[in-house]
Amino acid sequence: MFRKVLIANRGAIACRIIRTLRRIGIGSVAVYAEPDRHSLHVRQADEAVKVESYLSVPCLLQAARQTGSEAIHPGYGFLSENAAFADACAAAGIVFIGPTPAHMRDFGLKHTARRIASENDAPLLPGTELLDSVEEALTAAATIGYPVMLKSTAGGGGIGMRLCGSPAELREAYGAVQHLSQASFGTAGPYLERFVVNARHIEVQIFGDGAGRVMALGERDCSVQRRNQKVIEETPAPGLDDEARARLLATAVRLGEAVNYQSAGTVEFIYDRDTARFYFLEVNTRLQVEHGVTEEVTGVDLVEWMVRQAAGAPLANQPTPCGHSIQVRLYAEDPAKNFQPSAGKLSHVAWPSDARVETWVESGTEITPYFDPMLAKILVRGATRQEALQKLRAALAAAGIYGVETNLEYLRQVIAHPAVEAGGIATSFLGSRRHSSATSLTGAMPWKCSKRAPRPRCRIIPAGWAIGTWGCRRPALWTRFRFAWPIGWWAIRKGPRGWRSRSQVPPCGSPATP
Repeated sequence: MFRKVLIANRGAIACRIIRTLRRIGIGSVAVYAEPDRHSLHVRQADEAVKVESYLSVPCLLQAARQTGSEAIHPGYGFLSENAAFADACAAAGIVFIGPTPAHMRDFGLKHTARRIASENDAPLLPGTELLDSVEEALTAAATIGYPVMLKSTAGGGGIGMRLCGSPAELREAYGAVQHLSQASFGTAGPYLERFVVNARHIEVQIFGDGAGRVMALGERDCSVQRRNQKVIEETPAPGLDDEARARLLATAVRLGEAVNYQSAGTVEFIYDRDTARFYFLEVNTRLQVEHGVTEEVTGVDLVEWMVRQAAGAPLANQPTPCGHSIQVRLYAEDPAKNFQPSAGKLSHVAWPSDARVETWVESGTEITPYFDPMLAKILVRGATRQEALQKLRAALAAAGIYGVETNLEYLRQVIAHPAVEAGGIATSFLGSRRHSSATSLTGAMPWKCSKRAPRPRCRIIPAGWAIGTWGCRRPALWTRFRFAWPIGWWAIRKGPRGWRSRSQVPPCGSPATP
């Protein structure tokens, strides 16, 4: 077993990995960029090393050598699916905790993953290989039939995807997807896939020993999405019959066995609600953000499994899932401003006592604009789905985040919606609520702003305005107080004079108020 492991990540997942390492008696090393110097994962780890960037492979390897770390856990995001990073770890004599570089290359590009899936009898949606031109895309789309999804082969997290309902939309989207994909992932490779209108997003958690044994640890329903990014995840998938579930799990295992898959991975599928058929989507060769719900119903610690597998331990016995678990993602973003990210200091944070909370924030944490705005994941488990939903509603009611705008109230409204209560909703659910007068599920509707602590030593200024050191109002992007972009009303400390309205803030050039 390893004596010391470096976590090449930040935020909630870094804290999550540190917790497991401490429990199984392994020393933890955190890395941090300058904006994270006071972050919770830095204080929780046994050691911490400053790096220029979480994406700097030389800095990460130097930190591992400097601290005597024998292995690196990449978490999710950043370099977690970067085959070159895994190769560099091996060349440096450091164990990469996760799938092999070959697995990342096999499944990392979506068009090659589709080819592997086809060779192993996994059902596929009609689609194309990589496209060379917009004319080729238009010809292929006419054969497939609209609507189609234009995707980047290296995309992820909703980036590099565009739904096209007509030739004009496809022509317009082609260049944009190419440009965004090249900028975000270093490769432009677009391809087409038929779009399923009434679809659910269901994925299977797999784990392999690298020697041919692969097990499925159940499925997760991730259909509650906004802009192709998951908002709520749960397991097991509601309304899925036993026969469909068995075929889904068997297909995922077959794909893993085909490449002798190692460590944790997720096989994602699209489930057509109209035909009750599922289709292969992609494989994520890493630990997923939503891995916690699988842990809740199986009783396993997937991080521990990854660490032990990387250290050469045999794969554990297949667990039997029990109960139902649901997770929501809490973000520093303002639903009333089209979900624009928020930044600032959290004046007060209160978490529910009867839920599992994976977080990196606490009262006083500064939320910067430099990284993903996820603040926490709130998970619950119940004997039934109904019990889990009740626990989640109670947990969200008990949670409180003050100081910046969050999606907490949005999550409360989503969880309370009758369609979510019924289960089995389509991925289009949140988007279809955008213009419905019967609900307030998006910023286009009347909105209840997130709660603020009654702090009398603040004043309010409008979005897009900042307070200079002389106490006047002026347009700005940066101030010494706070990063200011148009995300709604902003609180800035003013002293004992209490809250002040917009009209009370003097325009730029006016004498400063005492």
